[in-house]
Amino acid sequence: MAAPAASTDVAPILRLRGVGRRFGGVVAVSGVDLDVRPGERRAILGPNGAGKTTLFNLISGEFPPTAGTVELFGEDVTASPARKRARMGLSRTFQTSRLFGGLSVDDNLYLAVLGVHDGHFRLVKNADDGEMRERGRAMAEAVGLGGKHDALVADLSHGEQRQLEVGMARAAEPKLMMLDEPAAGLSRAERVKLTELLLTLDPAITLILIEHDMDVALRVAEWVTMMHDGRIIVEGTPAEIRANELVHDLYLGSAHH
Repeated sequence: MAAPAASTDVAPILRLRGVGRRFGGVVAVSGVDLDVRPGERRAILGPNGAGKTTLFNLISGEFPPTAGTVELFGEDVTASPARKRARMGLSRTFQTSRLFGGLSVDDNLYLAVLGVHDGHFRLVKNADDGEMRERGRAMAEAVGLGGKHDALVADLSHGEQRQLEVGMARAAEPKLMMLDEPAAGLSRAERVKLTELLLTLDPAITLILIEHDMDVALRVAEWVTMMHDGRIIVEGTPAEIRANELVHDLYLGSAHH
């Protein structure tokens, strides 16, 4: 099925062809073709074990595919490490938090900005540090943590930590941002807040998210890719996915009928 009509004349920012990954005898991802265009909002859905996070890891370069090719921003990056893809403009979050719990919100965001510049923490300040701190603080405001600059990350609520993770991913000034289950473990109110945050992202940033919460995913995404057993089985608009019987049978269950 083709991607949304408005963007089909634009070259994909991400192109996967025949991508697969085996772990020993286990096939985690198999034969995935995927095109994501600049500015697109894409959700990747599927039950546990569908291969979603493995696919994210293949896109971000956490490990290489055992089959197929990955193109990012028009360049073949199949064999390129994660750090190169990050420098090209890809940022991502992980299912398990990678925040620095013993540091403040300000410090975490500063380190995220610093990583974009040169990736090296410095004991001696230079002229750019003030500007990078300001950028970090502006990002705290943007993700709803403006009153928490000095708070230790370990003292934040789970929802606030998720907001900070989105802020750190945005602080990297990405062209492509990938979020792995950003709403996991959030209360209903926190999920609503996160959804609003994702809806206000800069339209120039391409967003791909894995999400178990269908309400979050289908509100944020313009286009949905459904995975099962390591393969893409359905793609379509949120309305088409909601109406698809195969999706209901595999994923939504009786609670969503």
